[in-house]
Amino acid sequence: MSLRSAFTPVVTRWRTANPYALDTALAALVLFAVSLQWIFPDEGDDRLTWRGWLLGAATAVPLVWRRRSPCASAWAVSAATPAQALYHAPPPDVMYGGMVVLYTLAALARPWQRRLMLAGWVIGVVVTMQHQADKQPFEYAFHLMGLVCAYALGMLSRVQRAYTTELEDRARRLERERAADTARARAEERSRIARDMHDILAHAVSLMVVQAEAGPVVVRKDPERAEATFDTIASTGRDAMAQLRRILGVLKEQRPDGETARLPQPSVAALPRLVRQVQESTGLRTELRTTGEPCPLPSDTEVAAYRVVQEALTNTVKHARASRAVVELDWAEDQVTLTMTDDGRGPSAPVGGHGLIGIRERAAACGGSAETGSGPDGGFRVVVRLPVAADRQGALG
Repeated sequence: MSLRSAFTPVVTRWRTANPYALDTALAALVLFAVSLQWIFPDEGDDRLTWRGWLLGAATAVPLVWRRRSPCASAWAVSAATPAQALYHAPPPDVMYGGMVVLYTLAALARPWQRRLMLAGWVIGVVVTMQHQADKQPFEYAFHLMGLVCAYALGMLSRVQRAYTTELEDRARRLERERAADTARARAEERSRIARDMHDILAHAVSLMVVQAEAGPVVVRKDPERAEATFDTIASTGRDAMAQLRRILGVLKEQRPDGETARLPQPSVAALPRLVRQVQESTGLRTELRTTGEPCPLPSDTEVAAYRVVQEALTNTVKHARASRAVVELDWAEDQVTLTMTDDGRGPSAPVGGHGLIGIRERAAACGGSAETGSGPDGGFRVVVRLPVAADRQGALG
C-alpha cells in the first residue's frame, strides 16, 4: 500500500468532519503555540501580561470562524497581530494566526480579497518591524517567507479542490451518459425484438391462415394433400415458435457465467429455405435468383436481409393476391441489393400494418435504403440496398 493511499481515508474523514470542531481545535492549537513564548520566555524578553495574553488570544480565537466568515476572521486577526507586536509583551516570534488566515483566504476568498490581504500583511510586517529596536535582518525574511508560503499553500489547496471538483463533475457526467447509453441500447433492443416478433408472427400466421382456409376444400377433394397441408401448418407453427424462443432468449436472465443462451439469428443463407417454405405453404410460385459474388455481411445486416425478404413475401401472401413472386439478390463490391417483385394488385392494394415501415427502418438501421412501388410489369416491388462489410468498415475508418 502506498503512502498516499494510506492517508486518503484520514484526509477524507477530516474533510467530512464538523468544520466548527476542526477550526476550534486549530484555534486552540494556535493559541497554545503563541502562548509558549510567554510561558517560557527567552532571557531578556518581557514577561507575560494579561494584556499581552488577550492580544495573543485575539489572533487565535477568530480562527474558529475562518471558513464560515473568512474575511471577518482575517480582518480580526490582522488587527490583533500588529497590536500584539507593538505592545511588545512579548512580540510574536511567529505569526501563526496570520499564516492561517492567509492560507484560508488564498483557498476560499475572491482574487481581490486574497491579494489585498497578502499585500496588507506584507506591508504590516515591514512597518511593524521598523518599530522594534532589536530587529535583525533575517527576521524580515523569516516573517515574509512564512506569510508567502502560507499563501502559496492556500493557492495549491484551491487548485487541488477545483481539480477534485472537476473530476467529480466529470464522473457524474460520465455516469449520466452511461445511464443514457444503457437506456438507449435497451430501447433499441426492445424495438429490434418488436420488429422481429412482428415479422415472425405476421409471416407464420399468414401462411397458416392461407393453409387453414384451403383446408376444408382440400379435405373433400384430396385427403392426402389435406394431410400435407396440416403438416405444413404444424411445421410453420413450430418454426415460428423456435424463432420466437430464439428472439426472446435475449430477455432471459443471464447464466452464472454471464452468458445468455441464444441460437443463431437467421441470415441470407436461410433465404432459400424461406422461399421454399412460402411456396410449399401457400402455393405461391416463388423464385430466388442470385447474381454476383456473395460477400460477408455484418450480423445485423444478415438478420435485416432475411427479415425484409420475409416481410415482403408476407405482404405478398396477405395483400397482393399474386400468383408469382421473385426474390433477387444482386451482390456488388460495396452493397447487396434485394429486390422482391410480385404480379399482384400493385400499390393500390393495402399493405396493412407497419410492414413497409419496418422494412425501411431495418434498412436505415444498417446504413442502407429501401424503395417501394410498382413493378416494371405491374404488381408490387420492394428494393432494399444494404452495405456489405467492406463498405461499413471503410465508413467507420
